[in-house]
Amino acid sequence: MQVTRNNISDTKVQLTLVADKAQLDETKQQTLRAISKSLKLPGFRAGKAPLQLVEKNADPNTLQQDFMERAMNAMYGKALDDENIRPVSQPQVTVKKFVPFSDLELEAEVDIIGEIKLVDYKKTKLAKPASKITADDVKEVIKQLQTREAERKDVDRAANDGDQAVIDFAGVDAKTKEPIKGADSKAFPLVLGSGAFIPGFEPNIIGMKADEEKTFDITFPKDYTVESLQNRKLTFTVKVIKVQEIVSPTVDDAFAAKIGPFKTVDELKADIKKQLEAEKQSQTDREYEEQLINMVADASTVAIPDSMVNSEIDRMEASERQELTYRGQTWKEHLEAEGISDEEHREKNREQATRRVKAGLVLAEIAEKEQVDVDRDELDLRINLLKGQYQDPAMVAELDKPENRREIASRILTEKTVAQLVKYALAK
Repeated sequence: MQVTRNNISDTKVQLTLVADKAQLDETKQQTLRAISKSLKLPGFRAGKAPLQLVEKNADPNTLQQDFMERAMNAMYGKALDDENIRPVSQPQVTVKKFVPFSDLELEAEVDIIGEIKLVDYKKTKLAKPASKITADDVKEVIKQLQTREAERKDVDRAANDGDQAVIDFAGVDAKTKEPIKGADSKAFPLVLGSGAFIPGFEPNIIGMKADEEKTFDITFPKDYTVESLQNRKLTFTVKVIKVQEIVSPTVDDAFAAKIGPFKTVDELKADIKKQLEAEKQSQTDREYEEQLINMVADASTVAIPDSMVNSEIDRMEASERQELTYRGQTWKEHLEAEGISDEEHREKNREQATRRVKAGLVLAEIAEKEQVDVDRDELDLRINLLKGQYQDPAMVAELDKPENRREIASRILTEKTVAQLVKYALAK
């Protein structure tokens, strides 16, 4: 087969493919053998009739269509291998010339992963920060446990800092007065001074009594977790149902025994510290690995096709839409709250999507260079561990599906590649 490659851009190629006669003869034989398995001919079992007889009795259109499909797939696949091309989309194929079973010329255009120039990742160094838990961290957990185990007594007075106020509240947009989904609740128990609500909300409740109602404005922080509410002013109407004094238990050995299998407060504190250290170390490791991956990716160059970035934006938006559904907000309401169009929203995500795609391609290239792989035993072990986390037989069965096995294998491959990067980064 003759292959002529035309690089339209760094991320798009055009291939002109001309089949040779021997290749087409073999493809025809394969097609006839496949058709013979379902063709019923008197005196012959399925698949046993001579191919010359199969050709005479087969539907000409079916024969030609199956031949073309088989030939095109074979030619395209071989061209990708010969030219070392990594496609990221389905090709646009045009038949330039076709004489049944003797001549076939194709033209295929496809998006590809362009050249990847890796930084010398083996020399990329990054010190790992220390992970430390202080006595104050342990005290904070003890305080939370005291609050959880505290007795709550109804009182007939104004709410003070440290009290629990059970409230009804509803928030509306300060300008439009339109209700905000998720900004309302009934009989919500709020510990004043806990910092559980938006900054500025709890101080407005201090001094209120049972059955008292109050309206006030709150501007959400610019870094608020719900993006549509960032820097947004809401008007809240709050009614206090009751005020409760929180009587915290004394932190003694009896308290420790009530919390768990501990004989003394010191045992409780030691257990808390151990758990906090494990959580802190896990968080530190994740942040360190992300920083290291970004360092390597930022210092490398990759020609990324737009189709890959657009697909990543699609995934990001699908995740965002799902989260909005959980919050009871429509996509239209979300865009209106941000004051942007669909296209503007996509463009806002483009930079982050590009970074994600680039990081993934760089890690894949490093995995290939380092010859990182995932064997069947590793994959089976991980899947069995995951199965142990589910009680639902349907969820367990999902893990054995080929597409989920591939995804889990990809995850393991990434973990092993990142572990190798960390090893280089910490090497003296």
